Amino acid sequence: MVRELFADARESVLVACYAVYQGQRVFQAMADRMLSIPTLKVRMFLDIQRGPGDTTSATQLILRFANRFRSHQWPEDRPLPEVFFDPRSLETDPGQRACLHAKCVVVDERNVFISSANFTEAAQKKNLEIGLLIRSHSLAGQVTGYFEELVPKNLLAQVCV
Repeated sequence: MVRELFADARESVLVACYAVYQGQRVFQAMADRMLSIPTLKVRMFLDIQRGPGDTTSATQLILRFANRFRSHQWPEDRPLPEVFFDPRSLETDPGQRACLHAKCVVVDERNVFISSANFTEAAQKKNLEIGLLIRSHSLAGQVTGYFEELVPKNLLAQVCV
């Protein structure tokens, strides 16, 4: 389902997810589409995780995430999307730490896919997951607006991948 949405994108794609594994395969169709349509705007809202007891600086965790995203989660030799994260996910105090747990895709401001599935090969091919595809300009605008409004408020920050 998700790969088909990515492959049909013409103008914009918004992806929000908690976990990404085998991203090179999961995002191949979208990365290929970005290559064939240079004006395609892709924004990803991803979780950066701090492990229990990890005291690494937030800057180092972000750099590590960006390097891993480029080298392991994004198809090689393809244009990169804009990537954002919730800075609270890097709080050293577990009581203050948050995570970006949403799992949704909005394509071309009209197709909204909201799912329990993360963007992993297992979730896309073998886990028992459920998702809902809704074709609605109104809902697409609301979901996109929700994420887009958090950026200028500094509740989501951009990762330079």
